[in-house]
Amino acid sequence: MGVPFDVMAPLVEEALLPNETPCKMAMRLALAKAQAVSDMAPEAIVIGSDQVADLGGNALGKPGSHENAVTQLTQMSGKTVIFHTAVAVVCKATGFVQTELAQVSTTFRPLTPREIEVYLLRERPYDCAGSAKSEGLGIALLERIDNDDPTALVGLPLIRTCRMLRAAGLELLA
Repeated sequence: MGVPFDVMAPLVEEALLPNETPCKMAMRLALAKAQAVSDMAPEAIVIGSDQVADLGGNALGKPGSHENAVTQLTQMSGKTVIFHTAVAVVCKATGFVQTELAQVSTTFRPLTPREIEVYLLRERPYDCAGSAKSEGLGIALLERIDNDDPTALVGLPLIRTCRMLRAAGLELLA
């Protein structure tokens, strides 16, 4: 977007809370990440984001290992998964806090064990929600993507983010 920025890693535990839906988890974590960084940089306009894959109401987070990724992709094979991508914009100094959610309905085609193995060995998406990395070879796993922001599946819904940054007082096209 042509705006200079720094990246800071928040120290936020990404575990699912009891009785928490995948959608609420994504919203909670995006806000927690933005607030954690805003505490370290109170004058900054901070963006926090999180994505949770939702397979029939069950949250699929980052697999962390090859074995977990195989399990996730096998479960998603031939099914529709909702990716909840939440974004929060926070500025502690001004008191600005806003969150939005982008939901992406993603239909996986039926996958063979060999396709899953080849994909995982090439992409290594072990830090991606649901082991899905659509910006690379993962697009070959899909039959259909339905959403209103093509950047949301990659992990940061830029249409919403731009709207929120403008609301926070940042001029993007100045």
